[in-house]
Amino acid sequence: MIYPIVKFGNPVLEKPAEPVTVFDDQLKKLVADMFESMYEAHGVGLAAPQIGISKRIAVIDITFKEDPNAKLVLINPEIIDTEGKISDTEGCLSIPEFRENVTRAKKVTVRAQDAKGKFWEKTGEELLARAFQHEIDHLSGKLYIHRISALKRDLMKRKIRKLERAGEWK
Repeated sequence: MIYPIVKFGNPVLEKPAEPVTVFDDQLKKLVADMFESMYEAHGVGLAAPQIGISKRIAVIDITFKEDPNAKLVLINPEIIDTEGKISDTEGCLSIPEFRENVTRAKKVTVRAQDAKGKFWEKTGEELLARAFQHEIDHLSGKLYIHRISALKRDLMKRKIRKLERAGEWK
């Protein structure tokens, strides 16, 4: 099932998501649906709050279907180590058509559970490190616009309000 992507302005995006405690077939189905929804939206990462579900679940595939082994399921993830800093342009499926420069850690190690509840750790650099941080931010109720200057954030919010008034932001 393909879920619609929740857009900025929806309260689910700005509140911390609930931890996952039940690892069952329903969870596996949700994870599969999240990958399907992410691919449909042409994304490389998707967090459950972005489809209106306040659970600590994210999926990532920085190869966008090119490498089936690159698909990552992050349940109850946490960042356990970071190294360096790098600035790059970042976008978000919940804030379509907008992109801004965001500074994040260059290298990140994450500890998470898979859909069966098994713990795993992985270190990512460059785009994978950025995706880890971006999606885990979503699970904490943060969006990338919380990491840009107040001036740029206010300009973006103003443009979004204008789109809302025109009926182009739903």
